[in-house]
Amino acid sequence: MATLQIRLSDDLKARADELFVSLGLDTSTAVRIFLTSAIENGGLPFPVRRRSIPAELRDAIRDARNRENLNGPYGAAREAVEAMLEE
Repeated sequence: MATLQIRLSDDLKARADELFVSLGLDTSTAVRIFLTSAIENGGLPFPVRRRSIPAELRDAIRDARNRENLNGPYGAAREAVEAMLEE
């Protein structure tokens, strides 16, 4: 039998352990299930894709990076809120 070692943050390990225990599994069993399913599927057993960013947010990010279509600067938060409410 082989041993698999991986490095991950303590927080990720603790959260995964907590999830798997709630499902009646230990982490080793969950990893075996994942690997078995990957082999049976000939790849990852779930779709891997980039998160879709809404067009409005993508445009805002582009504008911020290009320093275009910006409002402000504002002297106070109240001014910024008023400007947002105008649109």
